Amino acid sequence: MKEFDTIAAIATSIGEGGISIIRVSGDKSIDIIDSIFVGKNNRKLHDFKSYTMRYGHIIDKNASKLDEVIISYMKGPKSFTAEDTIEVNCHGGVVGTNRILQEIIRAGARMAEPGEFTKRAFLNGRIDLSQAEAVIDIIRAKTELSMKSALMQSEGSISREIKTIRNKLLSVIANIEVTVDYPEEDIEEVTAGMVTEDVALVISEIDTLLSTADEGKILREGLSTVIVGKPNVGKSSLLNALLKEKRAIVTDVPGTTRDAIEEYISIEGIPVKIVDTAGIRETEDIVEKIGVQTSKEKIDEADLVILILDWSKKLTHEDEEIIEYIKEKKYIVLLNKSDLGGKIERSELQSLKSKYITNISAKTGEGLSQVKGHIKDLFFNGEIKTEGVFVTNNRHKQSLVRAKENLESSLNALEYTSAIDLASIDIRNAWMNLGEITGEALEEDIIHKIFSEFCLGK
Repeated sequence: MKEFDTIAAIATSIGEGGISIIRVSGDKSIDIIDSIFVGKNNRKLHDFKSYTMRYGHIIDKNASKLDEVIISYMKGPKSFTAEDTIEVNCHGGVVGTNRILQEIIRAGARMAEPGEFTKRAFLNGRIDLSQAEAVIDIIRAKTELSMKSALMQSEGSISREIKTIRNKLLSVIANIEVTVDYPEEDIEEVTAGMVTEDVALVISEIDTLLSTADEGKILREGLSTVIVGKPNVGKSSLLNALLKEKRAIVTDVPGTTRDAIEEYISIEGIPVKIVDTAGIRETEDIVEKIGVQTSKEKIDEADLVILILDWSKKLTHEDEEIIEYIKEKKYIVLLNKSDLGGKIERSELQSLKSKYITNISAKTGEGLSQVKGHIKDLFFNGEIKTEGVFVTNNRHKQSLVRAKENLESSLNALEYTSAIDLASIDIRNAWMNLGEITGEALEEDIIHKIFSEFCLGK
């Protein structure tokens, strides 16, 4: 276990609440808290047993009581950080919580950096890097399904898969080196054909993991969906209908929505970020023009575009321009205001080349259930999986892709030269690529960047 100074931070959200928790981790945790804690009968903490709690008060340097608290103790390595850890449970509130933290800092602790508690758990070997990254995914989870996926990763689901593949590659590398370095030994010689077969098997396993990456990314980050259309076709009404609340202002005046409005909904556990944009049209209004440009930027960034057309009116030049703009994206077309009768013929929509064209009424709710079905078809082949291992992190995906590329290079070397020692260089590189996922082969500055994205106290 590494040697670190003692750190402290508020582990709960800042604000009014029942309790606040201040976490202290390091080998001086007990000494620091003992110097500012007064328990029953002035009892000191030298006999504080692990996984027990004490009631008392935190005092300042003048021995004035700051708050009534309960402290808990977890002796390393059986703690989150694998270090001696004390948590101070005080009354919730900004002033009192910060005042206690200041007193802990004065007594000898250092303010923790973002993610430093989890970073210490990683550096002390309690968890690997993929498990550490899952902690922030748990905190940011938008639905129960994304929470479940993050929890599985925090328990090592991805780590186990990666370590199994790395062990297979290590076995191939070892067998090659024995054959090349000790040809005189009475050991079965490894041939190019044998290595090819082993490498091809590993590539298929990597492909299986990569096949989950798109769904995994959506589980982790949400499906970015943008609602577009010309002004006054019912974009904001659709957002309100999907959210089942009046989130966006709806009027009969074109151009009411000037800025993008973002909200999350859940479709069978999948977090869907829906963005209501300003209507796209030519305008001289400076503010509205900025909104239109923002709408186009949101379209470029989106995973899915929901195009709304006013079915009660004929197609216009503005509609056709939007259709042309989105044709390279994944999109769903909604013919809104079906309760007012239709004036758009399906033959006029042939240029859209989409089977996902649905009549809806944002006002009455007609057809909205079909929208969720279309999303499932487009991104999950009609079925949202709730079990199995998902690659949810883009960094993990990139490492898998690089590992696959190196393994494919080794197959090329074997095919054209049959030189197993040459192929072993690429196989070793692939083994290193996979080690980046668990943190067994990753540069320190990248590790620092990963943990810097965490919140304070975690």
